[in-house]
Amino acid sequence: MAVARVTEISSTSTQSFDDAIKQGIARATKTLRNVRSAWVKEQRVDIRGDQINEYQVNLMVTFILDD
Repeated sequence: MAVARVTEISSTSTQSFDDAIKQGIARATKTLRNVRSAWVKEQRVDIRGDQINEYQVNLMVTFILDD
């Protein structure tokens, strides 16, 4: 039997939503052990003038707790 925890993180990118997700997962796995999954809870963009300046995702990251 495994017990998991879910934590919410926010990640940004000037490139794309996909890049923001990849950066968020890369950072989460540096700190958290046993990461098993993540899902995108929210997406938003920051707009400057008439251009997208930044992409942001809020991720729910699931990891298994150590015994």
